[in-house]
This record gives sequence, C-alpha cells and structure tokens, in this order.
Amino acid sequence: MMDQRWRPTVNEREFIEQALQSDLRVDGRRPFDFRKLTISFGREDGSAEVLLGETCVMGYVTAQLVPPYKDRPNEGTLAIFTEFSPMADPAFEPGRPGEAAIELGRVIDRGLRESRAVDMESLCVVAGKHVWAVRVDLHILDNGGNLIDAANITALAALSTFRRPECTVGGDDGQQVTVHDPEVMDPLPLTIHHLPIAVTFAYFGDGNIMVIDPTYKEEAVMGGRMTATVNSNGDVCAIQKAGGEGVMSSVIMQCLRIASVKAADITSKIKTKVDKYTTDKALQKVKRTPAIVAKEVNVPDVAMKESMHSAMENQTSKAPNDDQQISEGIHTPKEFH
Repeated sequence: MMDQRWRPTVNEREFIEQALQSDLRVDGRRPFDFRKLTISFGREDGSAEVLLGETCVMGYVTAQLVPPYKDRPNEGTLAIFTEFSPMADPAFEPGRPGEAAIELGRVIDRGLRESRAVDMESLCVVAGKHVWAVRVDLHILDNGGNLIDAANITALAALSTFRRPECTVGGDDGQQVTVHDPEVMDPLPLTIHHLPIAVTFAYFGDGNIMVIDPTYKEEAVMGGRMTATVNSNGDVCAIQKAGGEGVMSSVIMQCLRIASVKAADITSKIKTKVDKYTTDKALQKVKRTPAIVAKEVNVPDVAMKESMHSAMENQTSKAPNDDQQISEGIHTPKEFH
C-alpha cells in the first residue's frame, strides 16, 4: 500500500480513538454521517466532478466502436481507469498506477459489472462485429480520504449523463455501420438499470467501533476497512474487505443495513442532479430567433409596403386619364336619337 501523507503521533492516535469511543469525530460528524456531497457537470455530456468533503474526483466517459469478445458477441464493454496525480497527494507518484489505483478501479468496476447496472446488450450494433466500448476515466484531484466512495459517485454521475452517438446499419451486406453526427441525429443515453452505491466503513480498536466515510486522518489510524456496494433497493452488489483486522458477521450485517439507507439517500441526490442537468440541456437546444434575424425578416415587409404605396400613387396619378376615357366613352341621350 502507499505511504500515508500524514503520520499521526501517539497522542494524535489516542485522541482520535478516544473521541470515537465517545461517538465523536475530529471533524464534528456523527459516526454514520457522510461529509458534504457536491455534484457538478461539465459542458459536454459524460463529464462530472464530485466533491466529498475535501476529496475531489473528476470523471469523463468516452465510447468507441470495437470488435466484441468472442465469448460475448452480443455485449459491449465497460472499463474503469483511474489516475492518481501527485497534485492530489504527495504520496502519489506519476507513471504506472500503484496498488491503490488498481484497487480503486477494481472495486468500482466490480460494483458496476457484477450487478449488471449498465445494460451491455444495448451497446451491441452488429453481433460479432461491432459493439460500443465505454471507458470511464477517473482523475483524483484531491485526496481528503475515502476515495472509493467519491470515485464511485463520480462514475455513476458521468455515466448517467453520457450520450453515445446514434448509428445505423446498411450497405449491400447489411453490416456497414454509419455513425451520425450529434447535430444530425440526437445521441442516445446508456441504459442503466440501477445505481450501485459504494459505502466504505472504517474499523477501529477490535473492530467494535466503526464509522462511514473516513477522512485521511481516520484512514491513517483505522485498523481495517470494508466497502459495501448496495443499490437503493437494498440489493448487495459487491463487498470488498481490504485486509486489516477481522470483523464479526453480526457487524457486517449491521454495516449492510446502514449502507442500504445511505445508498438510497445518495441515489436520490444523483438522480436529482442528473434530472436538472438534462432539463437545462434540453432548454439550451430550444431554438430562439435572435433580434438581428428578426430585423432581416422585416426588411422584405417594409419593401413590400413601399412598393404598394408607390403603386397606389401611380394609380392615383393615372386616375384623371381614366375618367377622361370614361367620359369620352359615355354618350348623351340626344346623341342616341
């Protein structure tokens, strides 16, 4: 595992542990309280940034057409990639991903893949030849503790707003794929059945004291950690126990009950933010006629009115000649006799 950026002294360790025994935490939270969660989206679809306390993670989703796996010709693929920048934590080193980066990607990937949250069959274009490969890139911008939960929420928020290009199949053999520009045909969202939420528990002492959403200071003191991935329906999608001290089965069941409640709360927050983003995006697509165009449209009307006015003046000027012709064509009764 990577070296901690903050090494507590003996007094600091005792202070944190004694405070936890009194159901108090260094930042003033209760044992089962999350830090403040902020979700924001970028200009393009599929980009999201999550701020969980001091932990900041940015995610971006892309997709491309690739040949499918031979054992699954009718399913697309989903891959999670993480990047730990030294800007986020001095303990992170540039270059190849370390153990922490690999573990983070696997935990999030297992929660999404094993629970089949994303419909992989909907990503198939031509069976056995062309499928969509969805890639989620997660960038750790600031490590304030509990990277797993923050990165998991970022991935879900980015996937919920991602739109893949629309494509059609044609040609002589009926297997030529044409990818349409977003301006020609509206992109399609991913089919997401549910949102698997990761909730991380940190254990202290003999495993009898536990808290959720640990900070980087609590992570330096904790004796063990467990991540439970649960959806809003209470279904357990995955469980990750990354070493440390053992935990009683009764404690694990208690953690799962707490995780199901927290998952429902976080799911509602994600859906609320996604709905607002979708609504704002739809309003931006509404075409409104600008003022400049309105003036250009009114120019022909003015010209038409001027031409009609000039035509009326010409008719008025010609009116006496017409009267003269009419008077010349009318004969008096005497002339008829």
